Amino acid sequence: MIAGRDRKPSTTGSHRYVTRSFFDRPVLDVAPDLLGRTLVRTTPEGRLQLRITEVEAYAGEADPGSHAYRGKTARNASMFGPPGHAYVYFIYGMWWSLNLVCGPEGHASGVLLRAGEVVRGEEQARQRRPKARKDTELAKGPARLATALAVDRTLDGTDLCTHDQSAPLSVLAGEPGPPSAIRSGPRTGVGGDGAHHPWRFWLSDDPTVSPYRPHKPRHRKPGLDAARAAT
Repeated sequence: MIAGRDRKPSTTGSHRYVTRSFFDRPVLDVAPDLLGRTLVRTTPEGRLQLRITEVEAYAGEADPGSHAYRGKTARNASMFGPPGHAYVYFIYGMWWSLNLVCGPEGHASGVLLRAGEVVRGEEQARQRRPKARKDTELAKGPARLATALAVDRTLDGTDLCTHDQSAPLSVLAGEPGPPSAIRSGPRTGVGGDGAHHPWRFWLSDDPTVSPYRPHKPRHRKPGLDAARAAT
């Protein structure tokens, strides 16, 4: 399913932003429509821009692969809020991941940003990702993306639709990826009943797209689940 395009972008200065109505749609419409668009991250050190090249859709309480599948918790509360907000969570006790909430309030669906190309603020990104061998690896994968853009739990619940140039996060309308370049397949690392949903979307042949990896059961240390739930 390829989304319809954002028809009424908001304009601030020379920038055209997607509006809340862009996010207030089914997650399987929003996810592929984000490809090729630009995420803007404003930090105290300056502004970064990321061309989005890979995403995954999560359909809330209807999706066994979603954090919201079993209902609302302190951790996932932002997913149940209005569309056009950020949901940031800690995964495997090591990394942050950035999701964009979409669909009607209370539905709890969201799009995980898996990868992208840093097109502005490369020096900032390199300082945070010194082990990246080349620029195409700066945001190649959700943990690398969050690290390069200085994303952490303090951004959870951030409104992406204020369209203030000092806002921490926003999305430029820009030019979305051409439908002919969009591919889809199973989500990375998702097991169980949601393993085969073809809800991962990416731009074909883009070097920043992360490799697909199927789900592998993890052997968790005692007490680790309780520690994660507290984050």
